[in-house]
Amino acid sequence: MISLSIADGVAEVVLDAPHKLNSLDEQALADLSRAYDDAADAASRGEVRALLLRGEGRAFCAGRDIAGVTPESDDAQAYLGGLVQPLLKKMSAFPAPTFAAAQGACLGVGLGLLLATDVVYVADNAKFGSPFAKLGATLDSGGHWYFTERLGMHRTLDLIYTAELMSGTEAVAQGLFSRAMPAAELLANTRAIVATVATGATGAFTASKELVAHIRDQRLGLWEAMEEENAEQARLCKSEDYAEGFRAFQEKRTPVFKG
Repeated sequence: MISLSIADGVAEVVLDAPHKLNSLDEQALADLSRAYDDAADAASRGEVRALLLRGEGRAFCAGRDIAGVTPESDDAQAYLGGLVQPLLKKMSAFPAPTFAAAQGACLGVGLGLLLATDVVYVADNAKFGSPFAKLGATLDSGGHWYFTERLGMHRTLDLIYTAELMSGTEAVAQGLFSRAMPAAELLANTRAIVATVATGATGAFTASKELVAHIRDQRLGLWEAMEEENAEQARLCKSEDYAEGFRAFQEKRTPVFKG
């Protein structure tokens, strides 16, 4: 089950099947995609200025729900290429800052959901890695690229071959995600940060989001990236939030951004 709630400029999307560690079958992926569509529609009306993704229960998402999968007839390409990858692209392109709060198992497609999110905060007891050696399968949902990019070839293949899992604390220490914190504090802390971001200059945030994606995907050099920064700054300087930010600084008060 996937739920979406919107309040005070924040869309909160919840993976709500704790009895199966929020694992995702085809219907759940479709429901999650629809939730992001609905949140994006609200963002286009100015009702959403940040999004939080989380999982209910002791796990964020244990990956694909394989309880009813018959190996002989399984179409992994249809599931991964036809459903998962388009969803992750949609999540990555969401028109506002996105955050995830991740605890417990974050594996397979669950890892992919995090890779498609702008900022990820993890519980110290979160678990990351590639458990697929025990299934005769391999890491999916962008995991090979991300682990190789951040951890290097040797550590990536070590995790794949051994099926050992990293804790949230270790994953943050190795540069995979933004912050680790005690599980009991994760959701409250993340909600507080997201609420603050939702009052910020959304246009400036999305400009940075797009620029970071260009640097990553197009492997921009310093001077190319600087040229894109210059162009974005020139565009932003014509916005209401830019004017408000400068006025507030000059008047020594807190800015009130419209997003």
